[in-house]
Amino acid sequence: MESDEKDLVKEPFTEYGVYSYADYLTWEIDEMVELIKGKVFRSAAAAPRIKHQQIVLRLGSTFLQFLEKKPCEVFIAPFDVRLPVKSRKNEDIFTVVQPDVCVVCDRSKLDEAGCVGAPDLIVEVLSPGNNKKELQNKYEVYEESGVSEYWIISPYEETLMINSLTDGKYVASRLFTRGDIVKSECISGFKLDLEEFFEKID
Repeated sequence: MESDEKDLVKEPFTEYGVYSYADYLTWEIDEMVELIKGKVFRSAAAAPRIKHQQIVLRLGSTFLQFLEKKPCEVFIAPFDVRLPVKSRKNEDIFTVVQPDVCVVCDRSKLDEAGCVGAPDLIVEVLSPGNNKKELQNKYEVYEESGVSEYWIISPYEETLMINSLTDGKYVASRLFTRGDIVKSECISGFKLDLEEFFEKID
């Protein structure tokens, strides 16, 4: 009973207060949570659907092969990305996200806990019930933090949209789908053939 009470004390509640990365590190909870501007966002109770996981793993693997012997590095969730505003101190960081896939080219941003600062490229794969978080809340913090490219993949529609940072604001691409070959502007030379990519996803 005592351990249950202890866990409840450390359980974060979105409606109360503003939380920092320092708070985040003290929580004893099993599910994945993210902090966006001090507010807690929980992941869906169930594990991601199989198509979501296939896309994340296949895309991560594609980046991994392309980045071999290049300075950039790819990571897949769970992987903490801290987005500081004023200071890199734990108590001053109020946004901690776990992108499905991210590419970091500035290795000075990497430490044992993950990444501190904006990755060059972030990919989020939409999940039922989490779309508002990806499309609105994360869009805002990724733009403000200076993430050069923010890719959004819709698994069941088999579409991809790229938000590219231009003069501090995101400019959206058209909606890409099967038959398109998409290119990254910030990861020079990287291309993704969506016909081939989605063909291999069940």
